[in-house]
Amino acid sequence: MAPVEPPEEQYDGKSESAERGYWRWQKEDFFPEPSFASWGAYRSALAATPARFRDRFSGRSTDADELGELRHRSENEMRRCLTWWDLTWFGFGSVIGAGIFVLTGQEAHDHAGPAIVLSYVASGLSAMLSVFCYTEFAVEIPVAGGSFAYLRVELGDVAAFIAAANLILESIIGTAAVARSWTSYLASLINKPASALRIQTSLAEGYNELDPIAVVVIAVTATLAMLSAKGTSRVNWVASAVHVLVIAFVIVAGFLHAKTSNLTPFMPYGVPGVFRAAAIVYFAYGGFDNIATMAEETKNPSRDIPLGLLGSMSVITAIYCLMALVLSMMQPYTAIDRSAAYSVAFSNMGMQWAQYVVALGALKGMTTVLLVGALGQARYTTHIARSHIIPPVFALVHPRTGTPVHATMLIAVAGACIGFFSSLDVLSSLLSISTLFIFMMMATALLVRRYYVRGVTSRTHATRLVALLAVVIGSSAGIAAYWGVAPERWVGYTVLVPLWAAGTLGIQLLVPVARAPKVWGVPLVPWLPSLSIATNLFLMGSLGAQAFIRFGVCTAIMLLYYVLVGLHATYDVAHGACSDVDEEVYGDAADVDDPKAAAAAAATADGERADAKI
Repeated sequence: MAPVEPPEEQYDGKSESAERGYWRWQKEDFFPEPSFASWGAYRSALAATPARFRDRFSGRSTDADELGELRHRSENEMRRCLTWWDLTWFGFGSVIGAGIFVLTGQEAHDHAGPAIVLSYVASGLSAMLSVFCYTEFAVEIPVAGGSFAYLRVELGDVAAFIAAANLILESIIGTAAVARSWTSYLASLINKPASALRIQTSLAEGYNELDPIAVVVIAVTATLAMLSAKGTSRVNWVASAVHVLVIAFVIVAGFLHAKTSNLTPFMPYGVPGVFRAAAIVYFAYGGFDNIATMAEETKNPSRDIPLGLLGSMSVITAIYCLMALVLSMMQPYTAIDRSAAYSVAFSNMGMQWAQYVVALGALKGMTTVLLVGALGQARYTTHIARSHIIPPVFALVHPRTGTPVHATMLIAVAGACIGFFSSLDVLSSLLSISTLFIFMMMATALLVRRYYVRGVTSRTHATRLVALLAVVIGSSAGIAAYWGVAPERWVGYTVLVPLWAAGTLGIQLLVPVARAPKVWGVPLVPWLPSLSIATNLFLMGSLGAQAFIRFGVCTAIMLLYYVLVGLHATYDVAHGACSDVDEEVYGDAADVDDPKAAAAAAATADGERADAKI
């Protein structure tokens, strides 16, 4: 199926919502669905939860719905003003942050030694596999929703909600964490202790250092993102260019002081140490998915997105490997400082002033991460609100700026509140596992997209696809679990790896391709997406039991919200209950406080829509 390109429209800043105004905060703006019109209607909706859950579990959106109907719910169009050049620099801005300066020294010292460069190669390979999957989807469905929209089309509402909940959680926690790190690096730049610029209080440990600077940084970057996407891109160009110059200095100056003797022993902690470090440094690559959310504002998605995403990530992978190599060659791995690796390394070489250059580079990197994050996270949130999983008021695009102001404010305010109070030591581990989980789901969705089309794929082939996907995912999870339990043993891999290969080969030979991309697609399907599933699950398995426990608890809380709120809102919207016609049908349920009468009216309306599934 050819990619559905949004029509070229001249943005005039006018819309049907002009008379209502943008700043509106009535109940109907947050909960316009009939299920929430009264307590009676809500009780009847809760009574129908099992049937509605089955409906939404099997429900699917379409490319056309995501590009058409859902976009119209924002009432105003986002401005299509970005090119591949903007996206490439957004890639640098969103990915190259403080992680490379902090994680490299930590993992080289603790787990990998000089082989940290191999850790970056392994994690870079995994990241590139995910980039391929994101790129194909972004070209075919160029909307602001990113992975949420793609999963909604291929895996359904429930899978998309799990992704949406994790995306919003990542956005809020990630914004807060980077902003607090910004304060620490600013203190380092002026030669002060990391906590010197925070307000010390008598609150509980982990909440006793208030950070007003983090709040200011979040407010400034969010304001820039709200004013203009193109203007934000220009600011990002300048900041990222400065950051690239700092990185170039680190690489060139580092190699001038490098000694090959420091590479021995190359792998002091063995292969397990290399992959354990890879699971950690992988998150220095995080943030590239923000670029996919800019597709709706890209002038030529089919050309600009592959160039921007793949081009920037290829260069970033090379930069990371060079930086890891140069650090390992400047000094023995046992002498690498865990918290300020590059600064201490240059200081030991007699270049004490270089620590300020490194701190400046890290500060610039975190600024662009917050800036591009404010853009991408708001666009995720906008599209999630278009589906009514969260209140649709957050889907509105401002008629003058052409940006999602409400969605940007939601993430900024929540992130600022957490960043002001919390050190995030506990919650930050959730970022790792939820990111990998979403990337795994994206690779699965790509295989479903290629090999299953409703009404085209036969039931037999659909059953085969499900079974073979279960083999691929199950064997990949088994490899990860076996690695966690017995990393030095090899017997289990002789069974699990061939099983993964057999599942992938089975998809290639036993299930016919149902859809081929017309413009740009992932090469070597099903092997590359299947390998992406395996690598993401493998890295998840390296994170430890506590990360999975926290992820499980948060997912359970998210699903509770879905059952109580999101399920009923999306059900109403999916069955047209928010249209003028459906308001007449649901009117009886909405206006009756008697639960039995409301339930009867809602059941009648549900029956009349039984054939209207998305």
